[in-house]
Amino acid sequence: MPDDLMTRIIPVIELAQRGDRETARARFTELWAEAVDPLHRCLIAHHLADQQDDVREELRWDLVALETADSISEHRAADAGVAGSVRGLYPSLHLNVGDAYRRLGEFALARRHLELSRAEIDVLADDGYGQLIRAGLERLADRLDAETAD
Repeated sequence: MPDDLMTRIIPVIELAQRGDRETARARFTELWAEAVDPLHRCLIAHHLADQQDDVREELRWDLVALETADSISEHRAADAGVAGSVRGLYPSLHLNVGDAYRRLGEFALARRHLELSRAEIDVLADDGYGQLIRAGLERLADRLDAETAD
């Protein structure tokens, strides 16, 4: 069962998915100020990154999410309903970091996070979410190949 903060985070994620980036960014920022639990902080940072207009700010939040994920216990993840294990968070986190590095022209770092994501992808099921992340990895790989071709 979701806790109080999680029940407030979920509607903001939905708001962001509907495209209201400005309101979502403001609400995620408010929730961030309240969040202490690493799972909450990871989730907020992960989604707050996507609401940024500046790729450097996006990367900063993506890196916060990635770093914070290291503090989430398996027990906490299971209580929150994270499928599989905490490992299930990393493919998407590394994908986002890799794509931000790509857009900044940091191709070696982008490739490193692409490989880190691929190394964890087996934890994801072959469902809609897993397919979404796998497709994102392929797009990132294709873009990196195109942008670094001689």
